[in-house]
Amino acid sequence: MKFEHSELFIAVQRSNLFKDCKTFADAIPKVSWQHAIEAFEHQKPTDLQQFVENHFGFPQSPELEELPQFNTVKDYISELWTRLERPQRTQGEGSLLPLPHPYIVPGGRFNEIYYWDSYFTALGLMDAGRSELVAAMLDNFIALINTFGHVPNGNRSYYLSRSQPPVTALMVQLLWPVYSQDKTWLDKVTKALVSEYQFWMNGSQEVSELRPAVNRVVRMPSGTLLNRYWDDETTPRPESFREDMELASGLPDEQKAEFFREVRAACESGWDFSSRWFDDEHSLSTIATTKRVPVDLNGLLYMLEKQISHCLNALHRHAEAIHFDELAIQRANALQEFCWDAEQKWFMDFDFKNTRRTPVLSLAAVVMLFTEIADETQAHDMSLRIERDFLKQGGLVTTLNRTHEQWDSPNGWAPLQWFAVSGLVRFGKVPLARIVMHRWLSMIELDFKRHGCLLEKYNVCELGIRASGGEYLVQQGFGWTNGVTQRFYRLSESASDTWLDKL
Repeated sequence: MKFEHSELFIAVQRSNLFKDCKTFADAIPKVSWQHAIEAFEHQKPTDLQQFVENHFGFPQSPELEELPQFNTVKDYISELWTRLERPQRTQGEGSLLPLPHPYIVPGGRFNEIYYWDSYFTALGLMDAGRSELVAAMLDNFIALINTFGHVPNGNRSYYLSRSQPPVTALMVQLLWPVYSQDKTWLDKVTKALVSEYQFWMNGSQEVSELRPAVNRVVRMPSGTLLNRYWDDETTPRPESFREDMELASGLPDEQKAEFFREVRAACESGWDFSSRWFDDEHSLSTIATTKRVPVDLNGLLYMLEKQISHCLNALHRHAEAIHFDELAIQRANALQEFCWDAEQKWFMDFDFKNTRRTPVLSLAAVVMLFTEIADETQAHDMSLRIERDFLKQGGLVTTLNRTHEQWDSPNGWAPLQWFAVSGLVRFGKVPLARIVMHRWLSMIELDFKRHGCLLEKYNVCELGIRASGGEYLVQQGFGWTNGVTQRFYRLSESASDTWLDKL
């Protein structure tokens, strides 16, 4: 039995014994989960807290609590790399999956590797001269793909049913100048990228006009295959068990399983939660993540197809490379057909259930600039909209909808700043890219003077007010903020005509 489905786990999570459900999901059994489960069923303890103390320990991460004072953001980031690094693990502990190489965690409650976070963290590690650690993290992804067929959301057993935005190809791109002449490395990464692609395309043979979606694959009205976020489980998330049960409490029993899947799929997106997933923009209860074809996911899968082709060409497997190039072209054409809104002049997610584009304008669209799926005219129109609507005092806001969700206004997130800046530079919009970077760095430095640390997310609309929303307090650390901020410092100190070389 999975520990998260046991009577013990459910009893503890329902009891409010821990303020954060992730605490118990990450607990380390003193003997084993199975031993604790059997003891609980046999003893039927009345003192639940004492039972938990007898059978479990809890990982500690004091390194962020014992930080010295730093004079500059750069000094802070430099110190944090060693504090956020974790050693290889040959054996798992509790829900923590083993990894064969060292890695960086985001920080705070996130004391495990996270898939898409790692790419943005890697940007800063490369600039800090830590390419060997980036290579180690890529090797961890390859190990996970070889073991499970995909990179999970994080290296926790309860994350195995879902992935996150696929960035292994982007990690390969970062390391390409260092390792691409090594045929053993090329063989290894190519095999892993193809395996990851097969994970996302699993179900392709089963979709049809009558059954347009299977697993993560969606058959568009034109017949082209695109992708969606998904989760194989239909139960409350172990790390947010109580929150999910409360959210589902007003639903009929027959709707709860599907609701849990929609919530989990939003977690696979990394955008948990945002109005872009809701049928009613202001109500999480109307979440419909699996009914949407997201522009960012499909942009990253386009990059995966292109990188596989690039690797195959380097291995002189040209016929196979042509096949993946053709798949990438088909995907780009479908995104143009179904996701570009000529009236809004913006790429929108596509609601395939109702065969229409969704109404939410989100910064996910900048992935179309980052991947260069957008054309020159679209890039021009998008840059005007970015400057007019998304650009705020502290950088770019996530969506134009102000809600209580953390992936909406007024919050801004480091990974989206990077996709936007990098995409703008690719289309020659360097002045706007420079403004975005300047506002982000100015906001970071202002907040750092007040709090002495970097955070997971920021309120970019009202400087000085902490970001809010989400199921937990804003976390400090923070891997992807450190990585993107360090890369922005590097770009801002370079001549703009060299920026393309540093993307």
